[in-house]
Amino acid sequence: MTSYHALEQQFARIDKIKDVIGLLNWDTETIMPDGAAEGRSEQLSTLEGMAHRLLVSAETGELLDKAEAAADGLDDWQSANLREMRRLYFHAAAIPEELVEANSKAVSRSLMAWRQARKNSDFAALLPYLKEVLDLQRRIGQIKGEALGLSPYDALLDTYEPGMRQAKIDLLFTNLRAELPSLIQEAQARQASLPPTEALTGPFPIDLQRGLGKKLMAAVGFDFERGRLDISLHPFCGGATDDVRITSRYDEERFISGLMGVLHETGHALYEQGRPEAWRHQPVGAARGMALHESQSLLIEMQACRSRAFVHYLAPLLRETFQGDGAAWSADNLYRDLTTVKPGFIRVDADEVTYPAHVLLRYDLEKAMINGDLRLEDLPGAFNEGMKTLLGLTVPNDGLGCLQDIHWPGGSWGYFPTYTLGAMAAAQLFDAASRAEPDVLPGIGRGDFGPLRSWLSAHVHRKGSLLEMDELLIAATGRPLGAEAFQKHLRTRYLEDRHQA
Repeated sequence: MTSYHALEQQFARIDKIKDVIGLLNWDTETIMPDGAAEGRSEQLSTLEGMAHRLLVSAETGELLDKAEAAADGLDDWQSANLREMRRLYFHAAAIPEELVEANSKAVSRSLMAWRQARKNSDFAALLPYLKEVLDLQRRIGQIKGEALGLSPYDALLDTYEPGMRQAKIDLLFTNLRAELPSLIQEAQARQASLPPTEALTGPFPIDLQRGLGKKLMAAVGFDFERGRLDISLHPFCGGATDDVRITSRYDEERFISGLMGVLHETGHALYEQGRPEAWRHQPVGAARGMALHESQSLLIEMQACRSRAFVHYLAPLLRETFQGDGAAWSADNLYRDLTTVKPGFIRVDADEVTYPAHVLLRYDLEKAMINGDLRLEDLPGAFNEGMKTLLGLTVPNDGLGCLQDIHWPGGSWGYFPTYTLGAMAAAQLFDAASRAEPDVLPGIGRGDFGPLRSWLSAHVHRKGSLLEMDELLIAATGRPLGAEAFQKHLRTRYLEDRHQA
């Protein structure tokens, strides 16, 4: 037990360094002046190096060996914590420190270049920085893959979703990939058979949008004593333990995107704020992978906050906030607007039927780039071709194409599939919660997320990383991750009775 408790202290130190990194990353994306970019790159790489050295030190390795030899005395949470410690150590020990620091610096430079390149729709300006990041990610994937007995892509994927493999994703995505084109067409045909929706006309002042967003965050359950809302180029949830920072972006001509961005990130934040307090700063107290994390954001945004029940609560708030009047502001019109299926260029603004197509495209492209089957110089053309094939759209420029996402410039290779895996898990979890707690949907209709939040807290948030994802889903829903609940949800909401949402 002495070795195990020493490990807890070591990992608590590492986690507190990561908290500082999280706050610096938040600052970088929100308020940092551009001229501070090079210095910030050095700060982050130094901290990343410190955390890495602590994690892969000889002392940590020896303590792990001793703790595992005496593991019979550990309870379930401690045993799971030791398992997660070993997993993190194994991932980190495979990568030399100089590669960790080089990757951190390359990502910082790439992110700054991406901001300007995206603004100017100039892929060529990003190319040398992105190439450096990709080369480093390939090296990391190769080195980790050799240590873990995995392909380079699976090794990168395992960083974001422990235990997940490309073969399983391909299986889960097969039916969705086949069904999606007809589902999109049928949903659009159904919409076309109905009277057109009334347009909600602006302007919608950003201050009013932010005020409404904060009111809805509070209704969902966000704790403003331990977090805040800000603006960034790309919405995200970050920050530190007990200091959860979320961001959104706003358009004065249309409030839906900013509002749904706030609700999406609030789902992430509820997970972070709801993690088991007794295991703060310990690996077992962390969220269980990004697919489950995305399930929490999509469950709030898509399953709950695009339901007809929620819209009946939302409609009068919108009328009051924006002084709206007339049929356009009715709950029925708003619901139809929120559930409109219309292929578009921007992933984060996509409806939930076309959204998986955006993910499938990025999943295919990043696999090809990591495997060396697609040259980075050819990415814009391949991206545009995929958008044409999957969504029938002709991309007019790279700002609306391959430059729109932060993930690849930010070094997150292997992340994209977790969005749709998360959508699948969200559908399973929301269905289980609604069956177990009959007041979930009626409560949402009153602006009371308490029944849903309590169920999620008990079955997801407070579990931390005690269980693997499939173990958690089996305990909560009765079955492992599958595509069935998600596809049923899409058919029910968009092809069958719209009033069943």
